[in-house]
Amino acid sequence: MSAAVFVALFSGINVGGNRIVKMAELRAFFEELGFTDVASYVQSGNVVFRAKKGDAVTLTKQLDAAFEKKWGFHSRIMVRDLGWFERLVSENPYPEVAGDPTKLHAYTLERQPTGDEIARLAEKCTGPESFEVKGDVLYLKAPDGLGKSAFANILPRVLKVPGTARNWRSVLALLEMAGQAGAK
Repeated sequence: MSAAVFVALFSGINVGGNRIVKMAELRAFFEELGFTDVASYVQSGNVVFRAKKGDAVTLTKQLDAAFEKKWGFHSRIMVRDLGWFERLVSENPYPEVAGDPTKLHAYTLERQPTGDEIARLAEKCTGPESFEVKGDVLYLKAPDGLGKSAFANILPRVLKVPGTARNWRSVLALLEMAGQAGAK
């Protein structure tokens, strides 16, 4: 059986000079755990890798425990497979802004939000932004950019479902990297 391709998304590392993790060290960490074709993308912590066994859930638990042991702090890690990333991109509800990655973000969520949680969030979405939830992904269209979005700022607090956001450029780059690893 060939090794499956996964993407690990880290949150809360290398932000504002805190919780520094060098990407070379992060790649070496994955290799020490026996993963292959390890590649990282930008400093915020995105790693594409191949695993001979395990699914996204078991790999998340394994990485969580090993990461905390090595670096001494917790980073929420979300592992998703190549098929999940392909769906994420093909199901984008805002193709009209896909060409401007500052206006489109995807939040990878720990679980699918409930209808009540989504309704509470919708009540707070009173600015120019719009969002759509599909399974464990929240797509956020922020016409003025994420940095200027008051809604993006309160989103994690209101939704209460842990997640990590990536801009559309990162999403497409990770899909391309995972696709290349999958084609090997």
